[in-house]
Order: sequence, then structure tokens, then C-alpha cells
Amino acid sequence: MTQKYDAIIIGAGVIGAPISYELTKMGYKTLNIDKLADAGEGSTAASCAIVRAHYSTEDGVAMAYEGFKYWLDWENYLNHVKDEKGLAKYMNTGSILIKSQGHDWRKVQTHYDSVGVSYEEWDNEKIKEMVPVYDMHENWPVKRPEDPEFFNEPAKMLEGALFCPEGGYVNDPALSTHNVMRAAEAKGAEFMFNTEVVEVRSQDNQVLGITLKDGTQIDAPVVVNAAGPHSYKVNQMAEGVYEGCNIKTRALRHEVMHCPSPEGYDYLDKGYHTSDGDIACYYRPEVGNMFLIGSEDPECDPQEWVDPDEFYAGKGGTGRDNQLSEAQWKAQTYRCAKRVPSMQIPNQPRGVCDLYDCSDDWIPIYDKSDMKGFYMAIGTSGNQYKNALVVGAMMAELIDACEKGHDHDNMPFQYKLRYIGRTINVGFFSRNREINEDSSFSVNG
Repeated sequence: MTQKYDAIIIGAGVIGAPISYELTKMGYKTLNIDKLADAGEGSTAASCAIVRAHYSTEDGVAMAYEGFKYWLDWENYLNHVKDEKGLAKYMNTGSILIKSQGHDWRKVQTHYDSVGVSYEEWDNEKIKEMVPVYDMHENWPVKRPEDPEFFNEPAKMLEGALFCPEGGYVNDPALSTHNVMRAAEAKGAEFMFNTEVVEVRSQDNQVLGITLKDGTQIDAPVVVNAAGPHSYKVNQMAEGVYEGCNIKTRALRHEVMHCPSPEGYDYLDKGYHTSDGDIACYYRPEVGNMFLIGSEDPECDPQEWVDPDEFYAGKGGTGRDNQLSEAQWKAQTYRCAKRVPSMQIPNQPRGVCDLYDCSDDWIPIYDKSDMKGFYMAIGTSGNQYKNALVVGAMMAELIDACEKGHDHDNMPFQYKLRYIGRTINVGFFSRNREINEDSSFSVNG
């Protein structure tokens, strides 16, 4: 007998789980399907889980600042659900945005003022007071260690930073997603794991449901693609959907490094998340008194676009192809050591390698599709973890409106953010948009 639901969400990561949570609260009978063994075990688990407000667009800043409010009120968001694994924690360190040529920080500051983001301006003296291990010399332009000019002594000083006291990071992104799953289940949502979708079925351009690898068919008038790095492959399963998107997505291999904090400095308890365009790195505290160091994708660094199936199969057909590369390990850690000269850089690379799901302009697609009933929350990796809870609420309202007849393509849905009260045009995230030249075209969004 064919199973039937009101909505099927393909993916149970940090985007897919909040969508089901919000839909169930609206009365939908939902099912999340994921290839892996538990919620948040895919690319979500490798997320740096940073919560910061600076984006290259005003709508991006608004969504991120709205996200602050969810994370700061985490237990209430979950409706005080119990999770046998415990609850993830929001580490409210505050977030530093270095004023550098690598960030258009003046534009960001304008967006902050427009949206109402709470922030402070720190000069270099204040930064040194708060983070004594930082060297505030300018190192621009960004280079790689193999460049002979990389080790030139800098002479010019940076201008300071913008500090957002509500920023920070979540200590366990996979656990946070598991928490949302438990909250969704408490409202009636169902989740199916170790299960692969191989077809999105439709008739007369109306989605009918999905077919699993074992041949099982599950019906629903709504199917949501929240498949992370596999998003473009899921779109290709739905007739005409991939071709109907002006903005496409693809999977990018990305590495994050872990380095011990300088001797005698308690970075874990006293450190701040920092976005540092001057060295094209972002960094935050990590368990073990470590610096977690990510790349902001400078032009001098190579990009490796991959097939997610091949990556997750791994070399030799087992595990993930997630070995850190020596060259990138050196590039990210040496750059960070320019800001933190006393950083301890071990000989053995340590960190995480996984995939981003990137759109053509690094701004996500939150939209309906050319197929009635098929929706997308994709192109999210690298910079949307912090927005995931907002996305769940926004997508649920978009889906509900479209299913009730709203013409989103011609009259873009307007979503009122629950906490800050601002209304954003969801058409900003349209599959049909042109490349947004205001984007940073990087993890900064």
C-alpha cells in the first residue's frame, strides 16, 4: 500500500529538519528522507556553525540577525523538547568583523544600521585589550605561502573592527539538527533514514511523490529539495526542474583546519568568532582550546567542484574523500598565524573536509519550481547554517501560500520576520533571478 503524506522533505540536515518542524506546526503531515543514519549527519555535521550578521546584501543581514534571536532563545524554539542526546549550546562569544579591504565593511555597516543590528566599533587598541594575541597589521592582498612575498613584513595597520555582541557559534551542529528533529517529531513529523530517493514522480507537471531505491513509492502533493550538496542531482530527478532554474547549484570541496591556541591563552573561553578578510580566514574557538580556521575563498586559492556521490564514496569506494590537503592546510594556518603570530602550528594537519552546496552567486535558492508542488531550499552550504531556523519558518509559509494558490513568480511572497518585524521579499532568493553582483561570491554570502 502506498504511503501518503502532505509533504516530503528530501534531506534531514539543518535546512530540512526546520522545514518539517514548521510545516507540522501548521498542520502538515511530513516525512523527511535522508541517505544517512541520522539527522544532521551529512554536510551539516561538518559546518562551522557560526552565527554572524555580516552579509553582502541587506536582506542577507536581516535574515542573519533574525537568526540570532532564534539561537539566543534555543530551548523555547524547540518548545522545551527532550532529546536523549542532550541539547546543543549556543556559544554567545560575540562576533568580530575586521575592517579590511577583503570585506566591504562600510556597506555591511550601512546594512547593520538599516536593519537595526546591535554592534560596536572597536579600534585596534580595544581589539588588543579584548584579544591580546591578535596582531593588527594589514597583510593585504591575500597570498599563498608559496608566493615569495607572503613572508614580507607588514607595515600598515588595520582600521579596527565591528563587533556584534549577539554573535557566536553553536557547539555541535549535528546535535542541533537532532534537537530540531525531536521537536518536529513531537509535533507529528516522521523521519526515514538510510534511505535513498531515486525519482521524483509527477503527472501533468504536478508532483505526485517520490520513489525510493528499493522501489517503494511514497505520495505527497508537496516535495521539498533540501538535499544539500546533492541538491542539483535531486533537481535533475524532477522533470524540467533543473532546466527551469536560471541559478544552478553544485558541490564544492572545502576544508577547515584546527590549530592549538597560543600557549597560555584561553581561546576557548575568552576568544571571539572573527571574520578576517585581510587574511581571507574566519576563525572561532573549538573544543580542546583550538582555533577552528575556515577559508573565505580568496581568488588565489583553487576551487575543486566535485560529484558528491564520488566524494562520499571516497577513494577506493569506502568512506569519504575527506583527507586534508597539505597545501591548503599550510595556506589557511599560515594566514591565520599572520593575525596570531604566537599560534602553535603542528606538523600534522588536523581539521575537517566536506562539501558546500553552492549556487552560482553563493546566495541560496528558497523557492518554488516550474513543477507544481516541488520546492527548493538549496545552495545553502557555507553561509546559511545560522539562518536555518528562519529558513524553516519562511519556507513553510511560502509553501503554504503557494499551495493555496499564491502566484509567487509574478507576485513574490513577502515574509515578515518573527522577531525583528522586518518584511523581506522572498523573490530575492528566486531560481529565476540574475546573478547578484552584490554578492561576495564566497562563503561570506
